[in-house]
This record gives sequence, structure tokens and C-alpha cells, in this order.
Amino acid sequence: MRAGRLAKARQFGDAAADQLSLADDPRDVADAYVTLAVHAGIAAADAICCARLGHYWRSESHHEAIELLRSADPTMARHLHTLLSLKTQAAYASGSVREGDVTRAQRAMEALLRSAGTLS
Repeated sequence: MRAGRLAKARQFGDAAADQLSLADDPRDVADAYVTLAVHAGIAAADAICCARLGHYWRSESHHEAIELLRSADPTMARHLHTLLSLKTQAAYASGSVREGDVTRAQRAMEALLRSAGTLS
């Protein structure tokens, strides 16, 4: 369970990084990048919960997923909250995320991936 979620987290994280590196202008792929970062962060949070709690949250309630992660790692819960707060704007709104949002998403995603990858 943990290995599968970690593999997905890395896959989304790699795809997000590819989006930025292949773009002529990072603003052209900002929404795609943030959306992939959100998915990477969710999967990484699941891997953290699996490692520390033995299970992860499987419903649509992001608030409850954050709370479960908070019981495993409060710092990582803040990073997941950051990503989930950007999800609607990046994936569903007609306007794009701001440049600062890309940086926030990148930092949060990388922190979650790093934490998930170091757990045994």
C-alpha cells in the first residue's frame, strides 16, 4: 500500500518537474504544474500515513485527510493544506494560479515527497 502510493507520488512529482522544464514560459503550464504537485502531495501524504499509522484516508474529504496526516506529522499536514488550498484554482477555475502559488506548491510538494521517501 505504502510503496504504491509513494510510486504514484514520485510519478506525479516527476511529471510536474517535466512540465516546468519543457515549457518555454513557466506561466504557460502553471495550472498543470500545480495540479500535478497537488496529486503528488496527496499521494506522498498517503504514503506518510501508511508508514506511520498503517492506513490512509480514502474519501473525498480533504479536510479529514489533512487531519489524519496531522496525527502522523503536523508539519507535513501544513504542506498538504497548502497544496489543497491551491487545487480548485489550478484545476477548476477559469483563471490561472499566480506565480507565487507555483513556488508555494513546489515547496510543499517537495517537502512531502522528501518526507515520504525517507520513511521506512
